[in-house]
Parts: sequence; structure tokens; C-alpha cells
Amino acid sequence: MTRQTGMRPLLKPGEIVPDSGIYQDVMSGQRATMVKGEHAPPTQEQGSAWQQVIDTNPDD
Repeated sequence: MTRQTGMRPLLKPGEIVPDSGIYQDVMSGQRATMVKGEHAPPTQEQGSAWQQVIDTNPDD
């Protein structure tokens, strides 16, 4: 079961993903599944960032 998370730090494109989950581009609203240890993908809007909205592995 997944759960909603509270406010999480913003993750810039190219940064290492700190926690696996579903992230949302804060400007465009696009969502992406990201894996811990991988690089965050580019965002649609220049200057935007990703924020985790669902923690897919809450036992981490």
C-alpha cells in the first residue's frame, strides 16, 4: 500500500533521487516514478523541480 507524504524537499533535474516514489513536477503537474539512487529526469518547464507525492516504499 502506498501513502501520501507531507511536504518534501524539492528535487532538481539530474539530482540523485533520495527515496523511491512518485514525484510531481511542481510547475507542470506531470508525474514520474523515480527510483532511489537514479538521477531525476528533466522537467517540462525550465527552472522547475520534482516533489515526492507518493512514497512507494514507506518502510525505507
